[in-house]
Amino acid sequence: MFEESAPDDGESEHDPVLTDGGTDDEGGERSDGVVRRDRFSGGPARSFLSSLAADERIFQADLAVDRAHTVMLAEQEIIDDDVAGEILTALDAIEVDGHDSLPDGEDVHEAIETAVIERVGPDGGKMHTARSRNDEVAACIRYRLREDVLAAIETTLALRESLVDVADDHQETIMPGYTHLQPAQPTTVAHWALAYEGAVRRDTERLLEAYARINESPLGGAAFAGTTFDIDRERTADLLGFDGVVENSMDASSSRDFLLETVQALSTHATTLSGLAEDVIIFANRGFVELSDDYSSTSSIMPQKKNPDTLELVRAVAGDAAGGVQGLTTTLKGLPRAYNRDLQRATTHAWETVDAVTEASEVAAGAAATADWNEETLAAEAGEGFSTATGVADLLAANGLPFRTAHELVAIAAENGADYDALEAASQEVLDESLEAYVDPDAVADALDPAESVASRDSQGGPAPEAVDAQLETAREVLADDDDAHAELTAALEAAHEALRSEVNGYV
Repeated sequence: MFEESAPDDGESEHDPVLTDGGTDDEGGERSDGVVRRDRFSGGPARSFLSSLAADERIFQADLAVDRAHTVMLAEQEIIDDDVAGEILTALDAIEVDGHDSLPDGEDVHEAIETAVIERVGPDGGKMHTARSRNDEVAACIRYRLREDVLAAIETTLALRESLVDVADDHQETIMPGYTHLQPAQPTTVAHWALAYEGAVRRDTERLLEAYARINESPLGGAAFAGTTFDIDRERTADLLGFDGVVENSMDASSSRDFLLETVQALSTHATTLSGLAEDVIIFANRGFVELSDDYSSTSSIMPQKKNPDTLELVRAVAGDAAGGVQGLTTTLKGLPRAYNRDLQRATTHAWETVDAVTEASEVAAGAAATADWNEETLAAEAGEGFSTATGVADLLAANGLPFRTAHELVAIAAENGADYDALEAASQEVLDESLEAYVDPDAVADALDPAESVASRDSQGGPAPEAVDAQLETAREVLADDDDAHAELTAALEAAHEALRSEVNGYV
């Protein structure tokens, strides 16, 4: 997917480009590429320059971009309809033959153009009129990336649905909550699951926002300075399903901030996934949850082992994604406008990151959906480490004691048994009075109970069942809206694909 390194916006007339030695069917060699000419077609650096193998990912995108550009050229009477028909017919044949059948070339764009000229003759070179490989490759990257981002968004939606289902099933499943991995306060599985649902929801939002900036057409920017031909950039954008155009031609052909934004959003999602995976790995270690066999493995030597290997890999993907952000940022940093060959190295970071994070997100969704929560163990551990201490301090503060004094009293009790007797002794030490002078003993007993402690935390966003009900309602509503948005974007791409095919059929 190399772009221009020599000025060429497709505006000049080309000498006929013919094969040297016949076609493959005749047993001869393929022609040299149509771009570099003899002077630049050999030497030890040719393989270093070539991206043809890696460009298989954008093979279909390039064919779509070629078709839309050709249709527009015909509609604008820049090329004749019969020439457009020959080019479009050749593109259909190239699609059937596949990427592996392309002639040698510096990139997929040159190889496809060479293949068109081999089939059509010199008129095939008119396909490149009024464009450069700079705007062409930028369009191809955006065309393909938006499909990949929609796939990533779909996995975030599936993960959110899994987490909502877990929360719905476990609104009253008490579990220990932690800060610094130390027992902190009792909560519920529902509250924990919705904490991650909220984070993944924001990940979805970031990807949807990135998609909106991906889905703008750079085609028509040419090398960077536009073209003298009377092209219709809005028309090619419409044919390719883009929402509009990147207006400035230099910006259109050379900018890759949409790649960086996307990789950053994916890295953020990978970080969310890593935290989720870490929690579940720890919970599995403590017997709180058991992963499905489908998301576990065993040891080659220790037959009793059931390891959360899939989630360990999910956890590791965050490092890969962060590396993608760093690599891409470093590649883009300091590049002058307009096009530079460094950009050839940029796209790999995006493809690798979107593939890894999408797969990790899909695995996380499946693991969450199929995990079995051990409610008895969770309930037994919910009061671990005097986790209800804050609730007792809150109770004392609600009954008139300054919170800092209540905090001191409960801290002393935590060191001396963490039960009612310990609280009573601490009250005598700190207040010189019985605890009962400030609060009803039954209320203290309730505050010490993990289930009652959770039920009392009914503030907005809290773990009490009624507070969780409200969070679940919001989560379901936003999930439904995001599902609809994803479906609309997917349908729009499908409609654009069908519309382009219909236009092409009018010429072939």
